[in-house]
Amino acid sequence: MTKIMRSNDTGLAPLRPADSDFRVQLAGFSLTTAEILYRLPDHPALLQSYIWQDYDAAPRFPKLKAFLDFWAAKLEGKLFKVTVAHSKLIQPAELKLIGAEIRIH
Repeated sequence: MTKIMRSNDTGLAPLRPADSDFRVQLAGFSLTTAEILYRLPDHPALLQSYIWQDYDAAPRFPKLKAFLDFWAAKLEGKLFKVTVAHSKLIQPAELKLIGAEIRIH
């Protein structure tokens, strides 16, 4: 298990990975999953699937965008399609109960 110490640590317990995940969520990031379809460099007619998952901020997805920019610049497999799943993209509509009743004829 990786131990992450606080910067001003004075003997406090080390942070567990779950603690740092929780802090990321408090900062407004949520788990994002992307299915990346790309063409095989040696066989461009064939597609391969890659699943990427990290905490990212919707709707701009800066971490995913940085990863895709890296992919396009450094890797040989040409991107074909990226499908993104994020809780803010698929969550149900919010409903709020009110303490009044309105009648419409």
